[in-house]
Amino acid sequence: MDTAEIRRRFTAHFEQDTTVGPHTVVPSASLLADDPTLLFVNAGMVPFKPYFLGQQTPPYDRATTVQKCIRTPDIEEVGKTTRHGTFFEMCGNFSFGDYFKSGAARLAWDLATKSVADGGFGFDEGRLYPSILDGDEEALAVWRDEVGVPDSRIVRLGNKENYWSMGVPGPGGPCSEILYDRGPAYGPDADWAAMGTEMDPRLEDRYLEFWNLVFMQDELSAVRSKSDFDVAGSLPQRNIDTGMGLERVAYLMQGVENMYEIDVMFPVIARAQELTGRRYGADHGDDVRFRVVADHVRSSMMLINDGVTPGNEGRGYVLRRLLRRAVRSMRLLGYGDPALPELMPVSRDKMGETYTDLVTGWDRIARVAYAEEEAFRSTLRSGTQIFDLAAGEVSSRGGTVLPGDRAFALHDTYGFPIDLTLEMAAEQGLGVDEDGFRRLMSEQRERARADARAKKGGHADTGVYRTVLDAHGPTEWLAYSTLETESRPVALLREGRQVASLAEGEIGELVLDRTPFYAESGGQVADAGTIVSGGARLEVVDVQRPVRGLVVHQVRVVEGELDPSAGVLATVDREWRTGARQAHSGTHVVHAALREVLGPTALQAGSYNRPGYLRLDFGWTSALSPEQVRDIETVSQQALRADLPVGWSYMTLAQARDEGALALFGETYDDQQVRVVEIGGPWSRELCGGTHVDHSSQIGTIVVTGEASVGSGNRRIEAFTGVEGFAYLARERDVVGELTTMLKARPDDLVGRVSEMVERLRAAEKELERVRAAQVLAAAGSLAAGAEQVGRVKVVAHRADGLGGGDVRQLALDVRGRLPADEPGVVVVLGVDGGKVAFVAATNDAARALGADAGALVRAVGEVVGGRGGGKPDVAQGGGTDVSRADDAVGVVATEVSRQVGGA
Repeated sequence: MDTAEIRRRFTAHFEQDTTVGPHTVVPSASLLADDPTLLFVNAGMVPFKPYFLGQQTPPYDRATTVQKCIRTPDIEEVGKTTRHGTFFEMCGNFSFGDYFKSGAARLAWDLATKSVADGGFGFDEGRLYPSILDGDEEALAVWRDEVGVPDSRIVRLGNKENYWSMGVPGPGGPCSEILYDRGPAYGPDADWAAMGTEMDPRLEDRYLEFWNLVFMQDELSAVRSKSDFDVAGSLPQRNIDTGMGLERVAYLMQGVENMYEIDVMFPVIARAQELTGRRYGADHGDDVRFRVVADHVRSSMMLINDGVTPGNEGRGYVLRRLLRRAVRSMRLLGYGDPALPELMPVSRDKMGETYTDLVTGWDRIARVAYAEEEAFRSTLRSGTQIFDLAAGEVSSRGGTVLPGDRAFALHDTYGFPIDLTLEMAAEQGLGVDEDGFRRLMSEQRERARADARAKKGGHADTGVYRTVLDAHGPTEWLAYSTLETESRPVALLREGRQVASLAEGEIGELVLDRTPFYAESGGQVADAGTIVSGGARLEVVDVQRPVRGLVVHQVRVVEGELDPSAGVLATVDREWRTGARQAHSGTHVVHAALREVLGPTALQAGSYNRPGYLRLDFGWTSALSPEQVRDIETVSQQALRADLPVGWSYMTLAQARDEGALALFGETYDDQQVRVVEIGGPWSRELCGGTHVDHSSQIGTIVVTGEASVGSGNRRIEAFTGVEGFAYLARERDVVGELTTMLKARPDDLVGRVSEMVERLRAAEKELERVRAAQVLAAAGSLAAGAEQVGRVKVVAHRADGLGGGDVRQLALDVRGRLPADEPGVVVVLGVDGGKVAFVAATNDAARALGADAGALVRAVGEVVGGRGGGKPDVAQGGGTDVSRADDAVGVVATEVSRQVGGA
């Protein structure tokens, strides 16, 4: 049974159920989690988390979904084990205060054991073992008495395996897993009674868990670990959250060994075998690499499809690692040509059968992925040079091990994989301090985990807002219809606690029963304005929605004292809102113009707008030409001149997609109702909750001020709108006016005149360079003639003010050339320029025969001037920052030469 059919049967089973009732089929949410504690959706329940936490009321009592998931904690372990991957699909069914343990167990068992002919999976009941939390008598009775599983096949496990929580205070509950016995070829027989309550690791491959049923019933007050927590009491309502691993069921039903060999993954391995000439199954090391390729190619493709682009932090860094590990693995398999264009279309063809947007959005996905591979290939070339330098330094000192910090720097700073470092070191007869490298990697991971732990408190911080929302209900939000309204304060907060009043000069948070203020979202900044009550006047500093339904105003008391029992008048700054509307509508116009000029794959990846200013990030792999930027600006201005109507309507998300509305990557939208904003009908149609003008001409103007890269595969356009756009043009006009006056030229002649001046300046600089070089050479003769005799060695140690690195090197080599070739000679020149010291040491053959070493000389000088350097025994150079000790450095040269040659 192929994966698509397993997926279809799962949702159909719950959609058509008649025992507890039909479930609503909910489409997979984006991989990008709408959750401050997560980078990605990592479990099927994540999109339903607000319902389980009580932050939102679910629109249905029962639901089923097949959710796309990404798990990233152990990317480097992918392929080494065959049970876990980065991207996977989690089939789930959910009950929000509806059915509980009995319903969940019976529904799961029925689908697992029902014959294939009747729409089930047809698993042999004799090979299935439900596990329960030891002591959960209710679950035991369900499995034994209702489902009919013999007591001997019901496995009792402890909290570590069979209790679920989010890792923070909140909901939790016991679990029941369904294990499938794969047979004696995969491990020993289980003695469940003798095993105790902790799963024997030797049994995990044989008794494979493929479905986990979570019985969410407890309120946790503290969570110290998976097995150590405090239960405060019972939840107001009991919920069900289950997860069935689609890939695990697929490899059980398809008769293959692991998830990498199922129908949607193995074709990538098959293509990789053709490209590399290696065979999967012949060598363990190669097998790991084949599996990494299959997993990472698919995972990367799905991330790019959901709007992630490669970068150096957060989600972008995860994607970059995945893509580069896939390319690296192909290289280690012996394939040096671009690999992704050969592999990713194979994955697209299999996954695109279900996720059709992979096919429709393929041009953008391919452009992002292939550009990152090319960038990494360039990194490999430059990283190889850096590795060669580091390896050369180790060898020159007689060492045999590349230090861990150098390997870590290659990995962390230059993106050079440790596997390649190990491979290349071995080729040069060197080892690598892997313990040192892994210690630094561990420290880096611990910093990342500490940061993640700090972010995990995100939901706890909303507790005070939840209390306000529960007590007073949602804020009546009037931002679309008015700029002013009389309101009633419902809560006054300061430093996370409710307070009785705010005095003059204090900053706090004010919640009103109704508000005209726009809360920051969708790239649009919050409104500014005032809130007045009696003798109190408050400045609105910021407006946010910390929990859905509640609008919170951060305010500063400008005068008086706010009494929360009195009514208030909330007024939005009209000019501020006008500028914000112009900028937000301008963003939509620029996005539409961008797609008209560059094509439909130029999709917005993020935006920010404030009154008079907008910036728009979009996926694109190369810089735009001046002509393209000008065309985007022209199309935008034409849309303003056409006075296009701006309108908005509400519809379901499915309807919006059918209408061709564009959704911003990474944003989460309500499945039941979304707001679609149109400018000129279908010309610009986007999902958006921002404030907008009524006609495009009200934007005033759009002046593009810049286009630049903001990371691999991402570009950014910036522009001014409205009065700020005209002000920008006025400043440009003033600059042109000043230049025409200064140069006594007409505006049309300015470019030619400035170009002519630049050419003359370059010619003058070349002449100055020629004169300076002549002066340097002229000084070489006198310096050589004044060489100091140190034993048998002629030594020149000289400070040259005003000379940079290139001139210093030229002077040192020229002086060395003027010393007698048959007499030992050493030259050290220190150039002092711009607060920095550049130094070069040069030795001749006779000096080196006595033991003189330019590299050692440079290191000695560097220690004095606070710098470092290196090179070969004949020529070496370096730099330092302590100019005040340049003369001291000149003084140590003779001593260091004497030490090297041993008084010869």
